Amino acid sequence: MKIAIIGAGNLGLSIAKGVLNTNGATTMYLTKRNTAEIKDYEKYGNVTITTDNCEAVKNSDVLILAVQPSQLERILKDIKNLLTENHVVISTITGFSIAQMEDIIGKDKYIIRSMPNTAISVGQSMTCVCSNDMGQKRIDLAKAIFNRMGHTLEIPEKQMQAATVICASGIAFWMRLIRATTQGAIQLGFDAKEAQELAMHTCNGAASLLIASGSHPEAEIDKVTTPKGCTIQGLNEMEHQGLSSSLIQGIVASYEKISRIKEGQL
Repeated sequence: MKIAIIGAGNLGLSIAKGVLNTNGATTMYLTKRNTAEIKDYEKYGNVTITTDNCEAVKNSDVLILAVQPSQLERILKDIKNLLTENHVVISTITGFSIAQMEDIIGKDKYIIRSMPNTAISVGQSMTCVCSNDMGQKRIDLAKAIFNRMGHTLEIPEKQMQAATVICASGIAFWMRLIRATTQGAIQLGFDAKEAQELAMHTCNGAASLLIASGSHPEAEIDKVTTPKGCTIQGLNEMEHQGLSSSLIQGIVASYEKISRIKEGQL
């Protein structure tokens, strides 16, 4: 598979790492204005670094767009005449709709929107995808790419804004919870390294348990809460302090912000 990542910033490079580490590309082009920052990727052998988006498009079949929203329209206009019936265009850009892309490059192109998160670099991304009518013919290809680097869910486009908050912003939310758990462990006497190790692997275990069992979180909570025990005491105190409410309010606040961005109200 010949892949080009247009915009090798944080997310673009995370995708590149995920693809390359799973041998998911026969060739890869990475584009960025300052190529000196990504020269190390040439060590993979099948990677070409360039500032020329058109060069990348001409030599690739799958185009993963990971630029800033303000740059996407210009880039699509620059490459639209280079697109062939073989090209699959996969956008990771927040707030830029399929209809907007169709207006620029045409409804006859395979257009897919995706929303991965930065855990894609370690093969653990939760990625949501949707497509235009033509893109449905290549949606399985997009799923196959992202399934190599985690889990993929196809959703209606109207849910992509919400998916951005839950999956992409969600990484930051979970990092903050892990950090808070780490701080609590330090207060209880563990050193910083031990505390983070305990927090990270307990978090990973909780998620893995739910994935493997298909259980509801409360069912697993019930297994570790005993009458008058320390677990229920801690959970109740967290709820008294607004844990669940704060998380929900934060998610809703992020969604309201991303909805304003969609409308151009930065």
